[in-house]
Amino acid sequence: MASNSGSMDFPELKDLASGSDFGFRSKLRALVVDDNSVIRLYMVSLLKDVDVETDEAEDGKAAVSRFLEGKTYDIILMDKDMPQMNGVQAARKLREMGVKAKIAGVTAHSTDEEKREFLEAGIDDFFVKPITRPQLIKLLKEVGNK
Repeated sequence: MASNSGSMDFPELKDLASGSDFGFRSKLRALVVDDNSVIRLYMVSLLKDVDVETDEAEDGKAAVSRFLEGKTYDIILMDKDMPQMNGVQAARKLREMGVKAKIAGVTAHSTDEEKREFLEAGIDDFFVKPITRPQLIKLLKEVGNK
């Protein structure tokens, strides 16, 4: 639903605890990569509500560019099917560049073939859209408590 400020509100997210409530070692940084702006908005809202600093990219090529610009992230939430460069290609390129961030594939498809492609490209985790709050919290705890 739209708020008076023109942004979207997700009332179901209002009860989330802040990131500091999880005892993260430091403020986490996440990159959300998806060509669908609504999905990006949803994932960014989830992340911001648990005090995670976020950045966005509309496709794999833009994600790779963020790292070429010198930006760093603790976690990357990566869609598979995107224009320019898909999530598998982007993950493979990021790993070739030496990126150590946890990469979670977040896709609308859950076939064994898609999962295999993602894992072979260096993706650490795989989720079917939409990623749920409990899934995201678990993932952030794994990254933030290392």
